[in-house]
Formats: sequence, C-alpha cells, structure tokens
Amino acid sequence: MTTRANELTALVTGATAGLGAEFARRLAEAGHHLVLVARDEQRLKETAEELERDFSISAEVLSADLTTDVGVSAVADRLRDATRPVDVLVNNAGIGLLKSFERNELDEERRHLRLHVQTPMELSHAALEVMLARGKGRIINVASVAAFANRGTYSAAKAWQVTFSRWANITYAKSGVQVTAVCPGFTHTEFHDRMGMDKSVAPRFLWLTAERVVREGLEDNAQGKGVSIPTRRYKVVSFFARILPAKLTSGPPRRPLEP
Repeated sequence: MTTRANELTALVTGATAGLGAEFARRLAEAGHHLVLVARDEQRLKETAEELERDFSISAEVLSADLTTDVGVSAVADRLRDATRPVDVLVNNAGIGLLKSFERNELDEERRHLRLHVQTPMELSHAALEVMLARGKGRIINVASVAAFANRGTYSAAKAWQVTFSRWANITYAKSGVQVTAVCPGFTHTEFHDRMGMDKSVAPRFLWLTAERVVREGLEDNAQGKGVSIPTRRYKVVSFFARILPAKLTSGPPRRPLEP
C-alpha cells in the first residue's frame, strides 16, 4: 500500500500480545497504519486482519526474531525505508527470566540483554536516520519501574532504556523527534504467565491494565516527556525506589507457580 503524505505509520515490536497489542490497537484507533513485528507469523496475520477490519487501516506483518542479527536487520531495513517512512516506533518486545542470575544459562542472559538493550538501540538508530531527515518522529521504549530498583539484569537492562530515552529526548526534541521510556509496574498481560511466575506475589492494588499503561504512555510521549510512569501509585513507588538503600529495593525473589 502507498500511503498519502498526511497518513502516519507506526511500527510495533512484540505486537501480538500484552502491551504491544494494546499499543497497536490504540495507534490503529488513532488512524495510524501499522507494521506489526513478532516471531509468530500466523498470530501476526490474525492480529493484522483484526485491526484492519476494526479500524480501516493497513497492517503490514514482519515476522522476525529480535534476539538474532537477521531478525533485527530485517526490521531495521524497514525502518530505514524512506519511501515508506515510519512515524512512530514502539520498542516493546521483551522477555523475563524467572530464576536468579547465577542459575540462568548464559545464553538466556545473552538473549535477554540483546532483546532489552541492543535491539532497541539498533532499531532506534535505524528509525532516527529517517525521522531526523524528515524533522519529525516518535520513539517509545517500553521499560519498567524495575529500572529504578535493583532486580538483577532485568532492572539493569530497563535502566539503560530509561537513561537512553531521557537523553535521546533532550537531544532530538529540537529536531522534532520525541523519545519516551514508558515504565509500567505489574500489568495484566501474558508477560508474567510466559515466565511461569506466581502473580500473587504482588498485591492486587499494584496491578495495572494494559489500556491505562498505553494511554498514559502515548499521552506523555505526545507531550514530549522523556519518561512516563503510569499512575500516581507507581510514581510514588519509583520515587522511593530511587532514594532508598539498594538492599531495600532488591525485593523478594520471583516465585514460580506450583506444579
């Protein structure tokens, strides 16, 4: 499909479930055409068909494993295509590791770091090539309030996303590109289920809906904020996480579901 000059396109990674699916839906509702990225091609096609039907937009599918060089290169090439510019990039794809660092396989930790740090860095770099040339664009990196705590390599990776997004927003805002790290807390998605985590470790009042996280994240990005922390309760949580001693923000270990 050839888009007209006044039409917008958004590329969303991890677009078939959780926050990624909600970002795609919300952006489609606002009239954006979509490029949907995930590993499961069949699920991508089903998601694309649903969004095209519901919102009368065009949804392109791009099946890619973003823990591999081949997969990231395919998405980066799409972002660099100035003949079909992407106006909004949502770096959402992510995974969680249930076990502690020393119990994880090194390859698991490498994939985790790749997906949360190297991949969004490479895709942001590719997107910026076109966005800066056009003088406009938006990048959203889905981070976490864990970025402000001390929860192993997940916190470390998300802290990179926050620091990078805050810096990039200051640096590129004058050129028309807004960059935001969205930092949700516990959110009702498939993320924790895929980890096999017992979700009862977090009290009910701490759980957020994907709809609220995405709505506030998009609003904050549109307002030019470098960091978006949905809800007042998590703004408070993140504030104390930053000022309390590190040993108090390490938290209890994640608990697996009982077999």
